[in-house]
Amino acid sequence: MREIEQLRGKHFEEIAVGDIAESPGRTITENDIMLFADFTGDHNPVHTNAEYAKGTIYGEQVAHGLLGLSIAGGLAWHTGLLEGTAEALISMDWKFRNPIYIGDTIKLRAEVRKKKEMPRMNGGFVTFNATVLNQKDETVQKGTWTLLIRSRFGEREK
Repeated sequence: MREIEQLRGKHFEEIAVGDIAESPGRTITENDIMLFADFTGDHNPVHTNAEYAKGTIYGEQVAHGLLGLSIAGGLAWHTGLLEGTAEALISMDWKFRNPIYIGDTIKLRAEVRKKKEMPRMNGGFVTFNATVLNQKDETVQKGTWTLLIRSRFGEREK
């Protein structure tokens, strides 16, 4: 297993199964939740109303699950691994394991699970086991992401 947290813009050939990249942390704020609610139109009171949320199984406001996933996408970029080489998100399988609370600091850990060369696409598919962890190192979300990563060699077919 190679730590690749400091690497920038790795091409398909430079990524190996077992490589791990980890993002810096990002703290979730109430403002993040409110902006996401306004942007998406999802004003479920478990996210947007502190008094209401006290009476739920969480006992306090929680971030939207999709807000956590969206931020994880941004955190993936902050690993540097995908900078300038990620062409497309191809597929995703995702699980929401634990709530993300206001004040939680989350980070993304991504481990390369498999690779499939796609010469006609000038690159290949790289599947990552992606895990979102909170400040206690607890898994809050996890799954697999498959991305098309550009090759260093070859040209696109016209």
